[in-house]
Amino acid sequence: MTRRGEPWFDDAAGPLIRPYALTRGRTMGAGHDLDIVTVVVTASPAPTLRRPEPEYAEIVRLCRDPQSVAEVAANLKLPLAVTKILVGDLIGEGQLIFRAPVQPEAGPGDLNILRAVLDGIRKL
Repeated sequence: MTRRGEPWFDDAAGPLIRPYALTRGRTMGAGHDLDIVTVVVTASPAPTLRRPEPEYAEIVRLCRDPQSVAEVAANLKLPLAVTKILVGDLIGEGQLIFRAPVQPEAGPGDLNILRAVLDGIRKL
């Protein structure tokens, strides 16, 4: 309980800034299609950070070691969609570099496996 006139700041109050405010209402990133397993790392040497928001500085700090976008979101305790936008901003400014996950090409062996799985399901 707080006394009358005292501010109430604790973990139960939740974040003081709503996630949509961090992205300024944007729902799309800076043009980079980031997956949750996309690995991001701070560029070396990293240019001077021009953004005053502490979330950007924290992302740059976290990404000194390679991190997936999902790990960054978990460490920041922010929604994944918001984190993707913030990370995309930093990639666009040259602060971070990223490597998208490699998608394996479907070969004939993959189709045989899928057919076997489908046959097994039909037998159930």
